[in-house]
Amino acid sequence: MERKSFQLGDIVQMKKPHPCGTNAWKVIRMGMDIRMKCTGCGHSVLLPRSRFEKRMKKVLEPSREEGKQDQS
Repeated sequence: MERKSFQLGDIVQMKKPHPCGTNAWKVIRMGMDIRMKCTGCGHSVLLPRSRFEKRMKKVLEPSREEGKQDQS
């Protein structure tokens, strides 16, 4: 199975909506666990990477850091 690609700061869509009604989450921490923040109510959730990748549908908005390169 191919790994899904996402980056820090991306807005992602999950398979199930949050109880507040929105389905968009911002990735705010990456590692073995992924911390994401609901864009509707601001609730933060920590998921293991494997569970996050199973539940993620797609990237809605890529992070703004994607086009930037280190200028030093």
